[in-house]
Amino acid sequence: MKAVVLASGSEGNCTFFSSRDVRILIDIGKNAKYIKEKIKEIDEDLEAIQAILISHTHDDHVSALKVFLKKFHPQVFVTEKMFYDLDFLKDYENVVIYDDDFYIGNIAVKTIRTSHDVTDSRNFVLSDGINSLVYLTDTGYLNRKYFSVLKDKNYYLIESNHDIQMLMDGPYPKWLKQRVLGTLGHLSNKDSSFYLTKLVGENTKKIVLMHLSQHNNTEEKALETFFQTFKEYEMDFKDVVCAKQNEITKVCDDKDFVCR
Repeated sequence: MKAVVLASGSEGNCTFFSSRDVRILIDIGKNAKYIKEKIKEIDEDLEAIQAILISHTHDDHVSALKVFLKKFHPQVFVTEKMFYDLDFLKDYENVVIYDDDFYIGNIAVKTIRTSHDVTDSRNFVLSDGINSLVYLTDTGYLNRKYFSVLKDKNYYLIESNHDIQMLMDGPYPKWLKQRVLGTLGHLSNKDSSFYLTKLVGENTKKIVLMHLSQHNNTEEKALETFFQTFKEYEMDFKDVVCAKQNEITKVCDDKDFVCR
């Protein structure tokens, strides 16, 4: 198994995931040139991408999809509502409409419903039967009913969008602050770290904090909140990093995952 965040933030989001001979992109919100360059950096090839999972249809998660599909022909996994949001998909033959869990080759994909201001939004748990990854971003909250599904996975990619005080003191208009803070918005640093105290287990190997706001957060704030929250809950976990907008994360491959 191999996982790399290629880009994360309000300017675009894209994550690479592979297991055995299956290659997947989760969201595709940066331009195709950028994605091609970053894929090359990790010794992969765009032509080998077999599937693209779409979490929701905001531009920062799908902006490169139309151009990408003109050159390459992977399966595109969307819900029915997402399909109707993306008009160009009606002329694309390799669309898979999902509503529940599914497989891509040897990879089991479990979907969870999230809360965001779009017609539909989903996040994912991917597993190859040995190792597991959680992709959780762009949601105002996490429903408690999913805790058991998400608990004790090997690798967490989880949104840590804003520091609440920075947001309230910042330049955003009142309506936008309310949107970000609302149940259809984004997870704050405090939200993210609290949820992780409920999810991290003995098999958890690494955490990547995602979708940090350029205006309302810093890596230092996100990490400080994470470690403070874990200290409050008497938990000790050190391997946590922040994903960047225009830089890939360290490649996480088989030697980094926990095998069980």
